[in-house]
Amino acid sequence: MPEAELAALAKAHNIPFVVDLGSGTLVDLARFGLPAEPTVRQTLDNGADLVTFSGDKLLGGPQAGIIAGRIDLVAQLAENPMKRALRLDKVTLAALSAVLRLYENPDRLAEHLPGLAALAREADEIEAQAQRIHPQVVEAFSGLASVTTAACKSQIGSGALPVDRLASFALVLTPNRTGDKALRDLANRLRALPVPIIGRISNGTLALDLRALRDEAAFLDQLAKVTS
Repeated sequence: MPEAELAALAKAHNIPFVVDLGSGTLVDLARFGLPAEPTVRQTLDNGADLVTFSGDKLLGGPQAGIIAGRIDLVAQLAENPMKRALRLDKVTLAALSAVLRLYENPDRLAEHLPGLAALAREADEIEAQAQRIHPQVVEAFSGLASVTTAACKSQIGSGALPVDRLASFALVLTPNRTGDKALRDLANRLRALPVPIIGRISNGTLALDLRALRDEAAFLDQLAKVTS
């Protein structure tokens, strides 16, 4: 049943209508070329009395839970004894406040929020990055694994947009030794680096999706430790 109809039904029976958005996006993600996701404002406009959502996930701030909506209902929640036990600490509040201020200029969000910046990257840009660093990665894994580049799909999230995929590119590592153990050993080497590199094992290969790779130099410097 559409939210507006549920809201009308709840209002007719004097029952608060609460919607858990989970991801908590505050802007239309379509402007960044991402799948549409209901915003907090849209949900309230559809008749929700309260909306609960995360301060992290798509919003991009620290891990937190946020409740927005009718002032009288929020005031009732604030008076509940559980509120004192569940309230945020000052550091989390400061971080959340700083992130929320970024939303005053939504057109520049992708420049400031790392998660959104990664999600908004175009496949062509990622492919160019893969081709650019491919020779150095081949050299780093010489004698250990062969390296190719291939198109892949990035999973956006689990709690937020769990079924949507984004076109991306990956470095695909195939161990020189055959067998699952060689593949697991290679994955373990990468995870054991000072800044862990997490790949995806599939069909006898280890794929490193480059969507979230921002610091190429640091990434390449670390690879020297893989065979040491």
